[in-house]
Amino acid sequence: MKIAVVGTGYVGLVTGTCFAETGNSVTCVDIDERKVAKLKNGEVPIYEPGLEALFERNVKQGRLHFTTDLKEGIDGAKVIFLALPTPPGEDGSADLKYILKVADDLGHIMEEYAVIVDKSTVPVGTAEKVHNTIAANAKVDFDVVSNPEFLREGVAVDDFMKPDRVVIGTRSLKAQEMMEKLYAPLVRQGNPVIFMDEASAELTKYAANSFLATKITFMNEIANLCEKLGADVDMVRKGIGTDSRIGKRFLFAGIGYGGSCFPKDVQALVKSSVKADYDFKILNAVMDVNQAQKTRLVEKAKAYYGGDLKGKTFAFWGLSFKPYTDDIREAPALYNIDALTEAGAKIKAYDPEGMKNVRELIGDKIEYCVDEYHAAEGVDAIFVMTEWPIFRTPDFDKIGSLLNEKVIFDGRNLYDPEAMKELGYVYYSIGRKDINE
Repeated sequence: MKIAVVGTGYVGLVTGTCFAETGNSVTCVDIDERKVAKLKNGEVPIYEPGLEALFERNVKQGRLHFTTDLKEGIDGAKVIFLALPTPPGEDGSADLKYILKVADDLGHIMEEYAVIVDKSTVPVGTAEKVHNTIAANAKVDFDVVSNPEFLREGVAVDDFMKPDRVVIGTRSLKAQEMMEKLYAPLVRQGNPVIFMDEASAELTKYAANSFLATKITFMNEIANLCEKLGADVDMVRKGIGTDSRIGKRFLFAGIGYGGSCFPKDVQALVKSSVKADYDFKILNAVMDVNQAQKTRLVEKAKAYYGGDLKGKTFAFWGLSFKPYTDDIREAPALYNIDALTEAGAKIKAYDPEGMKNVRELIGDKIEYCVDEYHAAEGVDAIFVMTEWPIFRTPDFDKIGSLLNEKVIFDGRNLYDPEAMKELGYVYYSIGRKDINE
């Protein structure tokens, strides 16, 4: 099948590449001429494990193409995916200007029937808006489908190629048959393709992400309570995670969630609720708690240093919002950088993939290091911000010789507190007993 993907960001590029891998002819469209030139030159602009190999194979075999010309991109396409940004507007609601602009363009240039698929995360009612925008100028039949993505950065290729489920919102039998055919190679093991109305599909994505964000936030609240009561959040996690009704995932305490999805989607669902005259109390609390949780380590550092961080230098291990990605959107590290530098501290940082993006965002506000040991050299303490595997089993004797003082503030609970005590470290984590007394 010939398909088009409009937008070559994270979702669009993974979508286009993976559909090409299943034998389709895919043209990815983007208005960014520099990005398209790089893609044509074989450069993958994002870091995502497994993506580069698929990208190279499908470009080489002639199934994956790139253009800045929308008309050229959709020529002959049976399915057109809209994988465009929906950034928060000034009021926090999803901004649909990019999607509606492309929808307006499609109305003028479509020459044959196609299924238009909202792949972006969009609020309820977007499919109808896209349909009406296209219909204002279209001279051919078309259908608009909601098909939200459920990709986790770091494992997005596996998520796409082996989905837990595929959600498709449409009331058109013709569109349903085309989407079923397109996804058939990805669900051969029987994972469900769930068809529903467009509004329910749109809400499903927000509901899923908001539920997971709530689960994370609940555990961070439990972690904060553990510190007050002398309990251990890791033990609590194991105790409740083995309950099949709860499950083991998204129960790790830390310094809050970040990334491109959870913060934006929770906020957008709250704004949609306000517009529907509904007060979504739980999600308002989730946002408040998560915002405070991001800088819990700064509070611990201030307490340890008697409230004065001026002149201190700290190492940051990790900058991206999670491991296996270079995505720094809403990363807790960024909030900690701001808080610590405002308090007069300096920061040396290392991240395997995220440093380029941080440098582009904040410049030389911090020092960028070649590895975790370089970051630890001559600093007063280490802040563990991202749970990259390379940070899990470092050489603590070597680190101890590099640090001014053997102090670690661990925002991801990577190390055993008792083991750190035996090694002579002052060690603070999230939701676990204080070993420093």
